[in-house]
Amino acid sequence: MDERRLILERRIRKDLELLERLWQELETVDLAAPEIDEKEIVFVGYRLHNLYSAAENIFRNIAATFGNHVDTASGWHADLLDRMRLDLTPLRPAVIDDDAFGPLDELRRFRHLFRGAYGIDLDAERMALVLRKALALRRLLPPQMAGFLSFLATLEP
Repeated sequence: MDERRLILERRIRKDLELLERLWQELETVDLAAPEIDEKEIVFVGYRLHNLYSAAENIFRNIAATFGNHVDTASGWHADLLDRMRLDLTPLRPAVIDDDAFGPLDELRRFRHLFRGAYGIDLDAERMALVLRKALALRRLLPPQMAGFLSFLATLEP
C-alpha cells in the first residue's frame, strides 16, 4: 500500500473511532424526556453536527486520495455525499449505499441548519427524528467502511 492510501486508511480508522464515541454518547439521550432542558438539546445538536462532520471528513479524504475533485462552490457538501454512493470502478467502488445515504443526507441537512441556527430554538421533536436516523446509521456505516478498507488493502503499492 502506498503512503497516500496508508494515510487514508489511518484517517478513516481514526474518524470511525470518533463516530463510535459519538454514537455511544447519543444512544443514551431521550429527547422526549419531560426533564430535558435547552442545554441538553443544544448538546445533542452539537453531537449530531460532529457526527456528520466526522463522516464527511472520511468522504473528503477519500475524494482527495482518489482524485475526485469536489468543487467547493455552493452545494459541495451534497455533491460530495452523492459522489460517495457512485461506483467509480476501476478507480474505487461506491463507499456507501442508498440505505446509508438517506440518514447521512438527513444529518447533512441538520448540520446546515444547526450551523445557521443563530437565535432560534431547536425543536426537540425534529431533533429526535435526526437522532433516530443517526443511531440507525451506526449499524450501516461501519460495515460499509470496513468494505472500503478491505478494498484499500487489495490495491497494489
